[in-house]
Amino acid sequence: MKADNFQKNLISRHGPPRAKVMGIGGSPRKNGNSDVLLRQVLKGVSQAKLPVSSVHLRELQFQPCIGCERCRKDKICTGLKDGMSIIYPEILESRGMVLVSPTHNYNVTAWIKAFIDRLYCFYEFDDNRPRGWSSRLAGQNRRAVLVAICEQEVKEDMGYTLGAMRRPLKALGYDIIGELPVYGIFDRGKAREKREVLAEAFRLGKELAGSLTS
Repeated sequence: MKADNFQKNLISRHGPPRAKVMGIGGSPRKNGNSDVLLRQVLKGVSQAKLPVSSVHLRELQFQPCIGCERCRKDKICTGLKDGMSIIYPEILESRGMVLVSPTHNYNVTAWIKAFIDRLYCFYEFDDNRPRGWSSRLAGQNRRAVLVAICEQEVKEDMGYTLGAMRRPLKALGYDIIGELPVYGIFDRGKAREKREVLAEAFRLGKELAGSLTS
């Protein structure tokens, strides 16, 4: 079977999304603060007995979007065959998403940016200029929680990190039910010592689970 057909058939096997949550970690640093907080949010989800899965983008071999536009016809990315091909079905199947990124130069990491750009394949466009658009993920009661971690201690120094995750997910059809900005943490795993932060991450996980089952 050709690779393109394999990808399209892989996607077509999935029906409507289920009440489950996929966690996406965007940090290049293993066992760092982003990993700690992602686990904590998913722990809150799991307490509500919802299934969870997670992926750390640093462990995937994948490229940024190359703008080939093949997805307009194929309804999934067929211009690239890489690690994103593995997780597209999980994205389609999960109504919940947790997106976590440290702040790099006032913004999300390159891994998160590339991941978001590769979700372009879920958009539909018309042929007008400027083109009208819609998302095939919209209208499915999708929910998301966003977490951003910054070494500095003031909101301005986190820059665009949360907004760079929020606006694309909302455009795709996700209702952002909670955001957790975390300031003043840099040393690896230091978030484990921040009880209030851990408690809020856990609470957001529970809230996300509740929004998917209510």
